[in-house]
Amino acid sequence: MANALAHETSPYLLQHADNPVDWLPWGEEALRRARELDRPLLVSIGYSSCHWCHVMERESFSDPRVAELMNSQFVCVKVDREERPDVDALAMEAVLMLTGQGGWPLNVFMTPDQVPFYGGTYFPPEPRHGLPSWPAVLAAVADAWRNKRDQIAEQGPAIAHRLSTTARLRAPDDVELDPGVLEEAVRRLRESFDPENGGFGGAPKFPPSTTLLFLWARAARVGPDAEMAADMATATQKAMASGGIYDQVGGGFARYAVDADWTVPHFEKMLYDNALLARAYLHGWLVTGDADMRRVCEETLAFIARELRGPEGGFLSALDADSEGIEGKYYVWTLDELRDALGADADAAIAWLGATEEGNFTEGGVPADGRNVLTARGPAPDHALRERIRATLRSVRDGRVPPGLDDKRLAAWNGLAITAFAEAGAALDRRDLIDIAVRAAEFAESELRGEDGRLRRSWKDGRARLNAYLEDHAFLLEGLLALYEATFDPRWYHAARRTADEILERFADPENGGFFSTSHDHETLLVRRKEMEDTPTASGSASAAVGLLRLAALTGEAAYEEAAVGHMRLLAPLLGRHPQAFAYTLLALDMHAGPRREVALAGDPDDVRELAAVVRERLRPGVVLAGPPGDGVPLMEGRTPLQGGKPAAYVCERFACRTPVGAPDELRDLLST
Repeated sequence: MANALAHETSPYLLQHADNPVDWLPWGEEALRRARELDRPLLVSIGYSSCHWCHVMERESFSDPRVAELMNSQFVCVKVDREERPDVDALAMEAVLMLTGQGGWPLNVFMTPDQVPFYGGTYFPPEPRHGLPSWPAVLAAVADAWRNKRDQIAEQGPAIAHRLSTTARLRAPDDVELDPGVLEEAVRRLRESFDPENGGFGGAPKFPPSTTLLFLWARAARVGPDAEMAADMATATQKAMASGGIYDQVGGGFARYAVDADWTVPHFEKMLYDNALLARAYLHGWLVTGDADMRRVCEETLAFIARELRGPEGGFLSALDADSEGIEGKYYVWTLDELRDALGADADAAIAWLGATEEGNFTEGGVPADGRNVLTARGPAPDHALRERIRATLRSVRDGRVPPGLDDKRLAAWNGLAITAFAEAGAALDRRDLIDIAVRAAEFAESELRGEDGRLRRSWKDGRARLNAYLEDHAFLLEGLLALYEATFDPRWYHAARRTADEILERFADPENGGFFSTSHDHETLLVRRKEMEDTPTASGSASAAVGLLRLAALTGEAAYEEAAVGHMRLLAPLLGRHPQAFAYTLLALDMHAGPRREVALAGDPDDVRELAAVVRERLRPGVVLAGPPGDGVPLMEGRTPLQGGKPAAYVCERFACRTPVGAPDELRDLLST
């Protein structure tokens, strides 16, 4: 008999709909039941492509005896962290505070008033590797609730106070945004950089997407840290692209590598990683001209378009790590499988892709048993043979049982993908990529908005639901602006401006500055937080700052820039010292503090293409671009072609413009000064 999750749309929640656990989704019904029964909330959080979430579901939540322990002592709540980042963020910070460790699955026990008092991550069904069993944890927490309630109550105010730290953060009146912290941040990154393998720190290694975008922005500037920034970003992206974290057969990146040299991934593929990394490789190509950077960008976008895109144009969330219940089974190869698939091409492929008889895919101490994660560190065949090998292996792999697909569409992650496709389409002069971005934006503006016009977080099976968060609005704002600059279609400018106004109205903190992660009319949680850290994606606050700065340059509206500066001022003392944590805010500061240009192109839309190509031919941090027809776009007001109707480029700074020019070389010179 199905539990209450059967009525949900989240693939993760539906994976638990047939559990004997009496799961409820997060909401007023669960909170009411906890109050009436005087029981703790057992809030279990995960996501559909999480391997250990699947393991705990099979081992414990499907066991009727364990379910009886849970049902008799707790009000059990299952949360999809991707749909409810607010609940997840509160629970994760609390568990980190209480235990020093976090991750998913995340299991946290809360009072009926939502105060966390105990938690952890994965628990086995019996004691294992120093971990207590899940039944033992349940028994201990239930005993504490019965017999140590006073102690639980006493620690509640302190926990709530600590969880509200970011909301109470206030910048001193005399704090200034010091551009010098940008160079300091690059130097600090160099201290933690892994010169042998790329990336920062040791295993496990996550793609440092926002850090790479910041480094490329610094590399594009003419400054003393440009070469250092480019070297770190190049080495990291080359190492990832040649490793097993990158799918050498089908393109796209896994969520992280379990080792220091990017060889063995945790195989789930997330839309957000791939959208951000496609941009990082695009920016690397624009700065360095390295053809491999462009190739990986285009292959990653091709993967997204092929495997993470719905028929209506929206982007899907993730591919699972598991297939047939086994992590990585879809992706790994034995030598015999490679030889059977490739025939005469096998020897060249095996040398190139690093496969061995022993294999390299070890997990949890289990021998590889001949299974290989393919890398691309051997002698590369010529282009034609390389593509034939990849096409053949992809065709064979398509015959395997594929990983599970999380097909919900999230507004925030769709915004990231729109940005990637729009930026790449414009820079690479690929209309097909722009068209994909247009369809996704049309989907977002129609299907992801309710009848009241408000943005929603999640869409599945024709149904949009859940309040949108700051990151949904902010990532979509960036995507809409990138799409406007790629197409000059004013509808995307106007959609961006509406989204920005929603950010200021519903999320801005007029008292302390910055932005709350939930809207002012969101359901009441224990605290209203501000998310600040830019890992694994940009925080909604940092993304809002970047988008608002770009919109301020297109509109001349000071309110947008003031709101962006308000966020940066909150973090000003921390930016240089903790660059990985705040890389996207550093990107906003680079945009704010560095040379800025507004470029307006006037003339027939077909005639301005050559001038637009000059702006797009390299990475130009701090440059925004507008073009015809310019309906309602302030930067385009009063912009006229040159004499005889020839196209004109106006290069401005804070709407003060130089004499317009019409030749590409003249525009290139103006942008270089």
